[in-house]
Amino acid sequence: MRGHDRINTFLPDELILEVFTHLDSKASRDSCSLVCKRWLALERLSRTTLRIGASGTPDIFLRLLARRFLCVKAIHIDEHLSVSLPVQPGCYVGDQGLSAVGKYCKLLEDLNLRFCEGLTDLGLVELAQGCRKSLKSLGVAACAKITDVSLESVGAHCKSLETLSLDSEFMHNKGVVAVAQGCPALKILKLRCVNVTDEALMTVGTSCLSLELLALYSFQQFTDNLIWPVSLGRGLHAVGKGCKKLKNLTLSDCYFLTDNGLEAIATGCAELTHLEVNGCHNIGTLGLESIGRSCRCLTELTLSYCQKIGNNALQEVGRGCKFLQALYLVDCSGVGDDAICSITSGCRNLKKLHIRRCYGIGNKGIIAVGEFCKSLTDLSLRFCNRVGDDALIAIGQGCSLKHLNVSRCHQIGDAGIIAIARGCPELTYLDVSVLQKLGDMAMAELGEGCPSLKEIVLSHCRQITDVGLAHLVRNCTMLETCNMFYCPNVTSAGVATVVSGCTSIKKVMVEKWKVSQRTKRRAGSIISDHCIDL
Repeated sequence: MRGHDRINTFLPDELILEVFTHLDSKASRDSCSLVCKRWLALERLSRTTLRIGASGTPDIFLRLLARRFLCVKAIHIDEHLSVSLPVQPGCYVGDQGLSAVGKYCKLLEDLNLRFCEGLTDLGLVELAQGCRKSLKSLGVAACAKITDVSLESVGAHCKSLETLSLDSEFMHNKGVVAVAQGCPALKILKLRCVNVTDEALMTVGTSCLSLELLALYSFQQFTDNLIWPVSLGRGLHAVGKGCKKLKNLTLSDCYFLTDNGLEAIATGCAELTHLEVNGCHNIGTLGLESIGRSCRCLTELTLSYCQKIGNNALQEVGRGCKFLQALYLVDCSGVGDDAICSITSGCRNLKKLHIRRCYGIGNKGIIAVGEFCKSLTDLSLRFCNRVGDDALIAIGQGCSLKHLNVSRCHQIGDAGIIAIARGCPELTYLDVSVLQKLGDMAMAELGEGCPSLKEIVLSHCRQITDVGLAHLVRNCTMLETCNMFYCPNVTSAGVATVVSGCTSIKKVMVEKWKVSQRTKRRAGSIISDHCIDL
């Protein structure tokens, strides 16, 4: 009724706050906050996350935010974050602003600092003291003036810290050791610190008994003596001995780690479910064999640029890791068909298989995937020159794929894609770029058999024409994205067919000169935003 404010009169603060939590966009929340002063104050209390870039007066700005949004739980500060307003160069979030966060935001759980060039230890130390009871996650990346002093304060005060992510040239052992010894609840540790050595990792192994995820990037400095050679990695032995709850391990560009370190993890961390080994050139077959023998719960395995890993390693994984669901192989020259056959015979629950530039893998291995891995829904075979139509025919007969990428598999033609179209009606994503043998027949079959297709990449397919596109879009009405770069037999008529035939289309990638004026008028937002002039 006019003159009566029934909402503000009868609804308690708690109910209005609950309404705010269900709004799905910042614009909606901002609109509601303009209703009245009460709603503005309540909306501020409901904010749990702030993302901040540079501003003209950064410390004043951050102090204001900290005092207005008292219930904020996550703050992400990134000096490289794009902002809409013009910013004077050299204006950085500094110590006063971060100190204000520590003073007012007593519920802060997550702090992420990136490229904060004006921030020093003083600000982070005061925040650690102010948020000592609430802080659970800390990320520091490319903050040149933040050193071990900050981490020592975090270790001394933030006993509830569960996640630490560091990317810094200025951190040393002292800071990491302080957190490891002072934060017994630590579960996630990610380190990209060139000056942190094996000594810090040993402390992690003896102190962080709740650790579940460990990620080491470019971890090069290892302690050595007469008993432990530099390449052995005492740190991983300590982790394997102490961190019995470890489930996720990433080793990236750790050149001096060998099979011994991976074996220590395998024998000590039986609950391991995710393993990624990327560019660790001294880890070979023996290390991965130990994973297969000991880590029976493994569900995801990624091997990238591991030239020393051979077929025997994956054969052991196939025998021991029956719950494996995802396998990623990139540039592993020693892995061939025998390895894939072993995986498929033992890991019948495999759902995702991504292979790139593993030239030893051909039809034999992929045919085995089709025969045994009936749960497979995601298959990527990029740059696999030995894989042809026979492999995809087996996949189409045995699996119901939703995602398929066969980019640059030059032996694949119409027959293989037709088999996929007939056997995988739930396919939503398809990349067949640079397949010179692929033509309109495959497009027609895809149009008939894959009505759920949402994204297709056809770039550099020289035999596909406007006729094939017309067949494709006739039934693929859910298509949202179509990439047709460098298809010489696709004309402006074909582009118009895609745009007009797919009511859900959102993105068309094609040479700009192939877009007619009429198509631009009919679908200007799609073409003008996403069309590239080559």
